[in-house]
Amino acid sequence: MLNIPVTDFRAVAVVAAIQNGNLEELVRLLDDNPGLATARIVDTKGVSRTLLHITTDWPGHFPDGPKTIASLVAAGADINARFLDPSRPAIQETPLHWAASSDDVAALDALLDYGADIEAPGAVFTGGAPMSDAVVFAQWKAARRLLERGAQTTIWQAAALGLLDRVEEYCERQPPPAPDEITNAFWHACRGGQLQMAEYLLRHGAELNWIGYDGKTPLQVAQESAAKDLAPWLRGQGARLAEESE
Repeated sequence: MLNIPVTDFRAVAVVAAIQNGNLEELVRLLDDNPGLATARIVDTKGVSRTLLHITTDWPGHFPDGPKTIASLVAAGADINARFLDPSRPAIQETPLHWAASSDDVAALDALLDYGADIEAPGAVFTGGAPMSDAVVFAQWKAARRLLERGAQTTIWQAAALGLLDRVEEYCERQPPPAPDEITNAFWHACRGGQLQMAEYLLRHGAELNWIGYDGKTPLQVAQESAAKDLAPWLRGQGARLAEESE
């Protein structure tokens, strides 16, 4: 496999072609540089990514992204290639993870159409599937498209998406989810603006004022969501902001 320094003229040219949606230039570069489609672009810290990762990199939504993906796959790109960072070996995201993280539904669909593994592990923070990245970064369009395309969900991912039937199934298992799992799911339900889900999980023992990710309580993330009724309901249950809990 070809490793190309990020400052190499080929890397600079192909990144520009991809991010500008210049398909003609991309095809020319692929034709003129054998092995480029499967090459890894490597930075000064040894972090490497493929051209499909560049296509789905934050903020995503690059012009003609699906056509770029089609051109790269036709040239031999590995649809399930991994992002590699020597300092964080557990993070091995695929291009589909990155499309999910960018809420880039068009790129996500193209990757899945070409055979991307919807359950590939390697997500940042959790090591999970692309659904994990979509929910962690609150990319709800991508999360729901992954769901439509058949993605599985953990209890906290299902809670964030308001999938009460799936959460009920988790809670009815023996043994049932641990209290910290219920609380984590509750926090994500509030972040996703899911009132009915929050009510259900609070009845099942969720900690109302848990200070979770980014130092925020369920009330804080509910206030940041688009839901109008959730934060007032939480207040009525005795929910507090993090600074009110100190």
